[in-house]
Amino acid sequence: MASSFHAGQAPSGEVPQPVRNGAGATDPGPRNIERDRQNPHLLLPPVTDHGSVPNLKFSFSDTHNRVHEGGWAREVTQRELPVATTLAGVTMRLTRGGVRELHWHKASEWAYMLYGRARITAVDQEGRNFVDDVSVGDLWFFPAGIPHSIQGLEEDGAEFLLVFDDGDFSENETFSIADWFAHAPRDVLAKNFGVSEADLAGIPSSERYIFQGTVPGPLEADRVVSPKGEVPSAFSYRLLAQSPIRTPGGGVRIADATNFPITTTACALVEIEPGGLRELHWHTTTDEWQYYIEGKGRMTVFANSGRARTFDYQAGDVGYVPFAMGHYIENTGEGPLRFLELFKHSRFADISLNQWMALTPPQLVRDHLHLPERVVARLRQEKWPVVR
Repeated sequence: MASSFHAGQAPSGEVPQPVRNGAGATDPGPRNIERDRQNPHLLLPPVTDHGSVPNLKFSFSDTHNRVHEGGWAREVTQRELPVATTLAGVTMRLTRGGVRELHWHKASEWAYMLYGRARITAVDQEGRNFVDDVSVGDLWFFPAGIPHSIQGLEEDGAEFLLVFDDGDFSENETFSIADWFAHAPRDVLAKNFGVSEADLAGIPSSERYIFQGTVPGPLEADRVVSPKGEVPSAFSYRLLAQSPIRTPGGGVRIADATNFPITTTACALVEIEPGGLRELHWHTTTDEWQYYIEGKGRMTVFANSGRARTFDYQAGDVGYVPFAMGHYIENTGEGPLRFLELFKHSRFADISLNQWMALTPPQLVRDHLHLPERVVARLRQEKWPVVR
């Protein structure tokens, strides 16, 4: 099915205007035309939009970037997107050898590799350790309090998405090893490690956060043998090695505690073909946090009591759907649309509007919606795909 043209989306080169069928009026400015091009359904909402729904979109391009020798990081938290109370996100870039300092935090860390390769390390509370190399499409998950590190590999390092299970969490407030050393008395450090104070003369004066380190050698050379052994449940998962659930409009891969036991953050990597639709549905566990990887899409969120609002998304945007609100995601671009759905819950769960109607007594559905019998019968013949 070809992608459709929506009201408010001006053809390339034309200026979009908030005018439809005699309603509205042109906007002569001042205005940010590029912003209006990116958000045609905010400029000219569908007639079905109604009432007050909070902002459900924020772009990483609008965030402060923390730049260091060795890489950079920027974040979208509840500060940037107030409705996002359950999860916060960071995109981080590391050069070849660039290190995200040894650290830990109060929130759990879920991650998806977007570019390149990286080496991750961790030690758990039982003294068991973990080291692995991760590449595009791989996940990792570190429970709250678990100390860990990340280092870029290959010629061009790595970029990845980090998601934390607290909407108010900031990556700028982690517990860092160098920061702790800098704020512990030297005589205490010397006593703790059984060395002289002179041996500690070169320790940093503050946290290092991201810095340029020595490029590590082969993975096997970095494996440290622990008397307690390795962690029993891997902190990493190869999501792209999973066979997707394929439907006519695209496909989906799901990772939650059923196949990635350590995680308490469930995810779905959704791919929608041009003109395809992530069908109308809602989630039964918690809010949904989205990250758009590729393409363009639109989402209308139904918030009950006649309230609905439509948003447009593209690569680098964060989307959010509060708990139980109905929604869809439609590919409005010319190429594939790929995005992540994330949940502060160990299991992925949703209910399809089609499936609900198909499994409800037909006459009851017809009485509610005044649908022809053939339409209700067609629903019972479908297999309720995730993507149409």
